[in-house]
Amino acid sequence: MKILKESMPYIIILIVVLIVRAFLFTPVIVSGTSMADTLQDGEILILKKYDKSYERFDIVVFNYNNSKLVKRIIGLPGETVEYKDGVLYINGSPIDDPFASKTRDFKLSNLNIDVIPEGYYFVMGDNRNNSSDSRIIGPISLDSIEGTTTFSLWPIGFIE
Repeated sequence: MKILKESMPYIIILIVVLIVRAFLFTPVIVSGTSMADTLQDGEILILKKYDKSYERFDIVVFNYNNSKLVKRIIGLPGETVEYKDGVLYINGSPIDDPFASKTRDFKLSNLNIDVIPEGYYFVMGDNRNNSSDSRIIGPISLDSIEGTTTFSLWPIGFIE
């Protein structure tokens, strides 16, 4: 009984840590250069698992073929996406995208779809010439997204 009483604070701390990691925050390591110059290979990010309100240009972590990928949301459900002459067009209107000038011409019809289906997002890496993203794998499902990230644990700093 004394051992259990002495161990109780450690057990409570362990339970709290497990709950926080399972439902709120967890570390994620960037693997590869598809998000360079924004993120670097080996960078350690804090993933916000509780954040489920995804917006354009959010950086998300999602599951794809038993891997965790880190990409930026470009297109939202119900939208059309096109890159032409270094300009991003959403639903036919130009949108300021700081990485657009590095992007080859692309439109959703290349994937045999007209609009991003409900419950799906169009994602791209910031290193557009070296990224396996929605231009190749297609839109990703909401269910595959684990959360967003805005903070790097190593090196320490906020992510734009």
